[in-house]
Amino acid sequence: MPEKGGNFVPVHQWRFGLLTTLVLVGIVVVWSIDGCTIKDFIKSWQFKQDYITLKVKAFVNINQTHQNPSHSLRNFTLNPTLNTTNLPLSSVDSTKSDDFSVLNWVSAELENNFTANLLSRWLAKGGEPCKDSETMGINIPGLDHEKMVELSAGEIHNFVFQAVDESGNARCLGGDYFEFDLSGDSWKSRPVVKDFGNGSYSVSLQVHPDFAGDYNLTVILLFRHFQGLKFSPARFVFDRQLRHIGIRFFRTNAQLPQLKTCRKSDFDRDVWSGRWTRHGKNDDCRISNDGRYRCLEPDFPCKSPWCNGSLGVLESNGWVYSSHCSFQLFSAGSGWDCLKDRWIFFWGDSNHVDTIRNVLNFVLDLPEIKSVPRRFDMNFSNPEDRSQTVRITSIFNGHWNGTQNYLGLDSLKDAGFRNFVKNYFSGENVPDTIIMNSGLHDGVHWLNIRAFSHGAEYAAYFWKDVMESVRQKGLPVPQIVFRSTIATGGYARSLAFNPHKMEAFNGLFLEKLRQARLVLSVIDNFDMTYSWHFDNRCNDGVHYGRAPLKMKWRDGEIGHQYFVDLMLCHVLLNVVCARS
Repeated sequence: MPEKGGNFVPVHQWRFGLLTTLVLVGIVVVWSIDGCTIKDFIKSWQFKQDYITLKVKAFVNINQTHQNPSHSLRNFTLNPTLNTTNLPLSSVDSTKSDDFSVLNWVSAELENNFTANLLSRWLAKGGEPCKDSETMGINIPGLDHEKMVELSAGEIHNFVFQAVDESGNARCLGGDYFEFDLSGDSWKSRPVVKDFGNGSYSVSLQVHPDFAGDYNLTVILLFRHFQGLKFSPARFVFDRQLRHIGIRFFRTNAQLPQLKTCRKSDFDRDVWSGRWTRHGKNDDCRISNDGRYRCLEPDFPCKSPWCNGSLGVLESNGWVYSSHCSFQLFSAGSGWDCLKDRWIFFWGDSNHVDTIRNVLNFVLDLPEIKSVPRRFDMNFSNPEDRSQTVRITSIFNGHWNGTQNYLGLDSLKDAGFRNFVKNYFSGENVPDTIIMNSGLHDGVHWLNIRAFSHGAEYAAYFWKDVMESVRQKGLPVPQIVFRSTIATGGYARSLAFNPHKMEAFNGLFLEKLRQARLVLSVIDNFDMTYSWHFDNRCNDGVHYGRAPLKMKWRDGEIGHQYFVDLMLCHVLLNVVCARS
């Protein structure tokens, strides 16, 4: 006899069956409507977990072994505090906000205790498991495996990337020197790179909304684990392009602070994060027989706020440099009004010689002066108004003997050279402005970072004594402007004065000058030249300001020899004549 009620289905089982059926139907309907969205959501969720894991590992390593992580003088010290609730959905972290008024320009700083931290990281023996491996590539979540990356213009986009060895294993040490270039038709800049000291890095990308469009991000690994700082780095150079990524910056309503013409206080900044922008172009422009590129009319106007004056005077076919502020471009008349009755004292490498000649030829309208020597002291007069004169002194510091090379700051060990320099400050009249750098010769001379540190400290206190002697006589103390050494280009990127080493030397010498309370203003010529340093189209390797000449360069083609340094000439006048 069957059980009583054998065909009866309990209520809770019936409800469960109905609920299951409805859920299945719902999934089918939703999946059919937006299957791609669901897949993307799952992929994004997985990506988020991977990114959080990467970030956690990076911060743990930093806390344990690197209290002051940094790659170069352009990099910030990381605050090792993890807040996973604010991590982005993918590996790109933007300054995105509904309130576009909070956006700002990307920037970098000179790391505190730069010399001590650099020495500590450079001398560190490293740890397991990667101390014996070398960087062979990188992984950049958010940029890899994309045909065309799309980013919003105006915002700062921060990407974390990881150095890996030949087996694809993550490196656990920093010190790799990556060359980043962000270039479009009308924009060239060096993105800010940070080294977290544990094999992970970040790069910050930003383009102004006015320059929205298609760009290429190129990544080159030039040296690995501080090998560019070695005495003879050429045998260690890697110089391999790791990425060439297409990026489309789309226009938004983002508002960045408008650049203003530089004032005196704007030159307090130790490190710049500038860009070259293009505001005119003559596609038919050709070099003239005298080596000039007169592509735009001399009075072709600057476009506010990127510069002020006539862009044509740069003979750059429309390119101009700006940073946290923009620059006045001088005519002959305004140039003489700026420099009249001044005494400008240059102390540095042969790039100063090029700059002085270019100021005289292009800015002050003295084309008959074809060259100037490494050492000279002369007065120059305005051909249109002989009452306007400027005194310029140039003292080459690459060697105490002005005809030789490769001593750099060690030239001060010669007593005769020290006295020679001091004599210019021993009278009742002293220079108004001193423009100095250490120079490329230091890259060849010093055996290591520690040795250069001692040489830089000696040079700083030599100049401190000179300035003190001026002060004791009751005379106005000259304004000291630190003009950082260039980023060597093309073939010279692998040599003893390579960009890796010279960027470190720039930061080290500037820190010593700051500690001696000497520097009033800074011109980051390294940043100005960096965008053009990848080949020899705008430099001969070690100079960006050679006199105009129609000749073939190292690659067999005619280059543009002078416009990058001519921009520096105008920046120098901005410093000398800046308003408070």
